[in-house]
Amino acid sequence: MERLGENIKLARKRRKLTTVQVAERADIDRTTLYQIEKGNPKVSMGAYFNVLRVLGLQDDFLKLAADDTLGRKLQDLDLL
Repeated sequence: MERLGENIKLARKRRKLTTVQVAERADIDRTTLYQIEKGNPKVSMGAYFNVLRVLGLQDDFLKLAADDTLGRKLQDLDLL
């Protein structure tokens, strides 16, 4: 989660957006954005998604758990 928070922070800085701008656009408090950028797991997934949407990275969110290699192997074994 810390790495995700750091990636979000770097994405915000690359876009030259302030914490106030992102928080307002994501409809969250600035302190919540601070917690997201620290990778706090207690912050809701919805808040993380809203920030990613503001940064134009919402498609990255949809890739979470998309490549379920273990699940596919287990499914294939069950089919045998």
